[in-house]
This record gives sequence, C-alpha cells and structure tokens, in this order.
Amino acid sequence: MTTADLTTRLGRLELTSPVLVASGCGGSGRELQPYADLAALGAFTTASITLEPRRGRRAPRVAETPAGLLGSLGLPGPGVDVFLARELPWLAEHCGRVIVSIAGGSLPEYAELARRIGTAEGVAAVEVNLSSPDGWDRADAAARDGYSAQRVLAAVRQEVPRPRPVLAKISADVGNVTEVAAAAARGGADGVTLVNALPGMAMDPVTLRPALGGVTGALSGPAVHPVAVHAVYQVHAGLPDLPIVGTGGVRTGWDALELVLAGASAVGVGSALLRDPAATDRITSELTALLAEQALPSLAAAVGLGHRTRPAITESETA
Repeated sequence: MTTADLTTRLGRLELTSPVLVASGCGGSGRELQPYADLAALGAFTTASITLEPRRGRRAPRVAETPAGLLGSLGLPGPGVDVFLARELPWLAEHCGRVIVSIAGGSLPEYAELARRIGTAEGVAAVEVNLSSPDGWDRADAAARDGYSAQRVLAAVRQEVPRPRPVLAKISADVGNVTEVAAAAARGGADGVTLVNALPGMAMDPVTLRPALGGVTGALSGPAVHPVAVHAVYQVHAGLPDLPIVGTGGVRTGWDALELVLAGASAVGVGSALLRDPAATDRITSELTALLAEQALPSLAAAVGLGHRTRPAITESETA
C-alpha cells in the first residue's frame, strides 16, 4: 500500500502538507516547537496582527463549554513593528510556510498592514481577518457582508504583490457565506478560510454573571465542526475553483478529511492544540492513513469528493 501524496495548493502557493496551524492557537510558534515538527506543517498561521499594540480584553478570557471553548481575547498582540522585528524572522526560520493574519479597524489600517506584511520576507501568504467574534470592540472591524468584504480585499490586494496569495477569513454567521466568499474573490482574494469562530456566551454558576470578562466570546472546538463542514461544502458547491482552508473543531484525521471531502484544499488545527500541542503531527498521520484506507492516491483526489460520485475501486487499485 503506497503512501498518499499530501501535496496541495492554495492558488499559486504549494504546500507539502494540507495540515496548518490555524490563527490564534499556536502562540508565537515557540510554544509548539518542543511538541510538534513545525517544519513539517503545511503552514503556520499567526494570530491576527494589528497595526498598534493591543492589551486585549480583561480577564477572564476563556471559559470551557460542553463541546468547545469560549475565548474573549480582543486580539492582544505586540503590533506590526514588533512582529516584523521579532516574531516573523523566527517563524520563517523554523516553519515551512508562514501565513500572516491581519486585522484592521478601517480600510486604511488594512491597507497599511498589507503594505507592511505583504512585502516582508518570509511571508508565504496573507490571511485577512474579516470578523472578530471574540469582541474587538471596534464596530467597523467586521466585514460582515459582500460589499464590505470586497472593499477590504481590494485594499489589501493592492498592497500585496502577486503571486503572494491573499486569503479571506470568513465567519459562518455572515448570512450567505457563498456570496461573501464570492465578493472577497472579486476584491482579489485568492482563497478563503472557513470558518472563523462563532459568537457565544456562558454564565458563571457562582457569580451568576457572564463568565467572560468581555461578556461575549468566540466559540471554537468540536461544537463548530459541523458548521464548518457545511460552510465549506456550500462555498465549494458555488465556487468550485476557489481554494478553501477549512477550520473549526479539527481534532482527528477524520475531522480533517471531512473538510477536504466538503471541498477544502487544506485544514487548520486550532483549539485542539491547547489540549494536545502535538495534534498537527498526529492528525497528519491519521489523515495519511485514511487516504490509504480509501485507496485515494493523493490529497488532491479527495478534495471535493463529497460532491461527486466516486468511481468504483478495482482490486488492482487496492493491492
């Protein structure tokens, strides 16, 4: 039994593995290095970088739920200057590919971040965070409709030189996710990341008040996985040529394969890393084994397979 070829593409960007670290759960990368082979990743996606340093929201910032995790972080970070000077060089040295997520509160902020990040050495792609469900406290930060998404992506694409890809990260609660994805593509996105965490909230059983310091939060983990599969399936059905990174509750190789079958060319592992920092290595091994079990010669052969009838497998193909 031969090993399946895991090579995949996001536009013109070729990845040796479809398994990525999703934005926000890998820290600076240094935290994962003792546990996971960062060089073997398809790519490492940074937490969203903002123009200026941000302290984030007040504690408590996380709360467990029966099937996931609520986070209310508020995009804390050192700002773009420190990221470029301190974080990016380390990531570029230790990771196979680096995708930098950016978040702006206005079109000029997105454009300036894209100018600074999009031309920096060591950046494989730019991911544009179009929403902040954990509560950024900036009403103009979320591009929650096609018109806004197209404008933001056009501003970013103008500053990021081709062929470096630009991805639009979209939440599943935007209404018609396919329309927003299409608008982002019209603005210049080379692909989309589906889905961002969903808005959520929990109450503290002791105080009888909201469990998070920021009141509302972003729900990630197993609870959102079926939502992610649905969104990926919808967008691939409507836009079959648009590359998709599927994220949301990926804990196992089967979770990853579900997103691939729905139409994703790559998958992001997020909150699973908080419990199992070696999850990316394990998920890659499990995904490889599943492809072999299904006699699929490559990851590419599985992308979108859930949309079409699979040809019958002959005995010679399974030998």
